[in-house]
Amino acid sequence: MANQLLKSTTTVSLMTFVSRIVGFLRDMVLAHVFGATAGIDAFLLAFKIPNFMRRLFAEGAFSQAFVPVLSEYRSTRTKDEVKHLVNNVFGALSLVLLLVTFLGVMGAPLLIRLFAPGFNIEDSRFPLACHLLQLTFPYIFFISLTAFAAGVQNAYGKFAIPAFTPVLLNICLIVAAYCLSDYFAEPVVALAWGVLVAGIAQLLFQAPFLAKLALFPNPQVSWHDPGVRRVLTLMGPAILGASVMQVNLLVDTIFASFLPVGSLTWLYYSDRLLEFPIGMFGVALATVVLPHLSQEYAKKSQTGFSASVDWALRWILLIGVPSTIGLVMMAGPLLATLFQYGQFTSHDVMMAARSLIALSLGLVCFLAVKVLVSAFYARQNTKLPVKVAIFAMLLNVVLNAVFIGPLAHAGLALASSLSSVCNVLLLLWVLLREKIFVPMPGWAGFSIRIFCANVTMALVLWWFTPDLAQWLEWRAFERAATLFSLIGGAVVAYFGGLWITGLRYAHMRLESV
Repeated sequence: MANQLLKSTTTVSLMTFVSRIVGFLRDMVLAHVFGATAGIDAFLLAFKIPNFMRRLFAEGAFSQAFVPVLSEYRSTRTKDEVKHLVNNVFGALSLVLLLVTFLGVMGAPLLIRLFAPGFNIEDSRFPLACHLLQLTFPYIFFISLTAFAAGVQNAYGKFAIPAFTPVLLNICLIVAAYCLSDYFAEPVVALAWGVLVAGIAQLLFQAPFLAKLALFPNPQVSWHDPGVRRVLTLMGPAILGASVMQVNLLVDTIFASFLPVGSLTWLYYSDRLLEFPIGMFGVALATVVLPHLSQEYAKKSQTGFSASVDWALRWILLIGVPSTIGLVMMAGPLLATLFQYGQFTSHDVMMAARSLIALSLGLVCFLAVKVLVSAFYARQNTKLPVKVAIFAMLLNVVLNAVFIGPLAHAGLALASSLSSVCNVLLLLWVLLREKIFVPMPGWAGFSIRIFCANVTMALVLWWFTPDLAQWLEWRAFERAATLFSLIGGAVVAYFGGLWITGLRYAHMRLESV
C-alpha cells in the first residue's frame, strides 16, 4: 500500500507536469498575442467566474464529499450497489449543473458586476466581459462532469488520465489564440470559444475510461437514495468551506478591478507560476491521499491515518520550501523568460514579479492546506475546516484593505499568503490537539537537513543569478539557457545538500516515516 501511494503520487505529478508545461506554452501564447490589455483582462475575468463555480461544485465540495463515500461503497458494498450510486449521483449532479449553467448565462451582467464592480458600464471591458462570460459559463457543466469522472477513477486508484486531461484545455486555447483570433472583431472572443470546446473535449475524453471500469453512468435522479443523501449531507458544509476559499479569490478580484488596467493580468501570471508546484505536487498529493486516508479511516486504523498525514507533510516541506526560495529569488527571470514577448512588456514583468514574490511566501501553506483539509474530509468531518476557512477569509478581507494602498496588486497577493498561513496553523493545531495527527519520530533531524540543503541552494542562486536588467535585455535563447542552467545548478545544490546531510529516498517512503 505504501509503495502504491508513492507510485500514484509520482504518476499524478508526472501527468500534471505535462499539463503544466503545456499550460505555460498556453500562457506564453496569450502573453505574446494579447499582452496585458483591457481585452485580456475581460477574458480572464470571464474565465475566472466558471472556474470559481467549478472549484465550488466540482473539485471543491463535490469531490471532497463524493470520493470518501464512493471509496466506502467500493470497500463494503457490491458492484451493483456501487453502480447504482454512480448512476444516481451523476443524474443529480447533471440536473443541478444544468440549472446553474442556465442561470449563469442569463445572469452574466449581474455576475460581472458582482465579481468586478470596478468594471463600470462605461468601461469597455464590461460589455466584452458579459459577452465572453455567456460563452465560457457552460464550461462549468462539462468540466464538473469531468471532475465526477475523475473522482470515480481516483476512488479506484486510477490517477493518470484525470491528471492528464487538463492538457486538452491548454491545447484548445493555444489553437484558438493562434488560429481563430483573426476571425473575430474582438480577438479574445476566440479564447472564449476555445474554453467551451475544451470543456466538451475533456468530458468525452473521460468516457472510455469509465466504461473500462464498467462504471459508465446511466443517469438517474433519486434524491432519496441513501448514497446520494450522504453525499448531499457532506456537501452542505463542504460547499460552504469551498465557497470560503473561492470567496477569497472573489474578494481579490473585486479589489483588483479598482486597480489600473493590467492588474488582473499581472496577478493571473503570478498565480500561474505558483500553480506549477501547487498543481504538480500539492493537488497531486491531496488527490492520492484523500482516498487513502478514507480507507484508513474506514479500517479504523488511527496509526495508519496519522502516519499518512505525517508522510504527506514531510513531502510538502521537501518540495515546498525550495520551490518557495526559487520563486522568490527568480521571480523576475522566470517571468521574463516565459512571457516577455510581443505585447507583454518589461514593465509587465516587473509588476507581475512583485505579486509572484508575495504569493510565493505562502506556497508551503497553499500546499499543506490541501492535505490537512483532506485529513478532515476523509473522516467525513466537513464542519471544522469550514469554521477555520471562514476566519481565514475574514482575515484576508482585512489584509486586502490594509495592503492594497501601499502595495497595490502585490498587497492582494500578500494578503492571500498570510491568510493561508493562518488557515494551516489552525487546522494543524486542531489535528494535534485531537491527536488525529501525532508526529512520527525524526522531525528534528529532517528539519535540519531541509534547512542546510535550502541554504546551500539559496547561496548558489544568489551568487550566479544576473541582475533583472540583464534578463530584460537578453534574447529568448540567452534567457532560456541561463534559466535552465540556474535551475539545474539549484537542483544539484539542493539534493546534493540533502544527500550530504544523510537524507535518502528510502527515508521518504511511508513505512519509513
